[in-house]
Amino acid sequence: MNPTLDTDRRPEAMADVPGVCELPLTRAVVQYRDAHEIDEDGGRIQDIGLALVLQGRYASAAEAVDLGSAEVKLLDLSSELIVLDWVYEPTLEHMGRLISVAARDVTERRDERRGEELAQFTFRLALRLLERVGYGPLTRPTFLRIGFRDICRDLDLHEGTSVRIVAGPRRIVRARLDYDGNALFFRTADEREDPEVEVALLEAFPHADMRRSVPALAGIAGYQVRLPLPLTLDEARTTLAGIRSGLAHLVARFEPDRFRSLEPVLSTFGVRETLAQLHLPGPRTQFASVHRVVASSGPVVH
Repeated sequence: MNPTLDTDRRPEAMADVPGVCELPLTRAVVQYRDAHEIDEDGGRIQDIGLALVLQGRYASAAEAVDLGSAEVKLLDLSSELIVLDWVYEPTLEHMGRLISVAARDVTERRDERRGEELAQFTFRLALRLLERVGYGPLTRPTFLRIGFRDICRDLDLHEGTSVRIVAGPRRIVRARLDYDGNALFFRTADEREDPEVEVALLEAFPHADMRRSVPALAGIAGYQVRLPLPLTLDEARTTLAGIRSGLAHLVARFEPDRFRSLEPVLSTFGVRETLAQLHLPGPRTQFASVHRVVASSGPVVH
């Protein structure tokens, strides 16, 4: 067979991905990241980084719907990719019909509730899929992203997935969660050290490993708070509860008026905890911390 030099012909299936077989990604549920975004970077509060591929014939330009926001995206899935599961053809066809109806209603300004119904359907699908796949190294980033999204909605609801804290005049600190590395990153406006923020972070996260970013190397000023890696769903919920408590401590310290306005709302309606809705199959073993006890040389007084 003579090699072809036709570079204009688009590759079939996943032939443009080196080292893999030709497998169409249509019907696949994938984890995508900022690197996969073609139109614009992700990180919006509605997205959960889990998408159903609607048209995946070409990995270099696949059409997918985020299962959190129900927004149709054009993704470049030719780089490193995690495929968590596949949906049946009827589910894909039903999803396509819902998307078409919702898009038509929004365009013609009819009933915008169709878009809300679509988002509810896609998110229920995501939760059912996570229950089926379970908690593990591959799904951990998605669980953490969903949990951190709840925290952002409770403490600082806006378009981005972050919590903003005003530490002083022109001193806005933005907290984001690295879902893969399980670390909080606090980006500061100034490249210099901020002793007040450092002390507050050490108080808010006393058991974490805190490090300062070196602008000359990283190009971004701020602090990284490394957290213990959660191996189970219960540990992930405990980690997220610690993140919520620490961020609330920072808000209360630097913005007491804002914190006082949040308290009655959270006490009345409760905090969001989507992960509490999940029921994973199988036993859920819990582990308690074991600490070394130093024996005393003298008598113990009770």
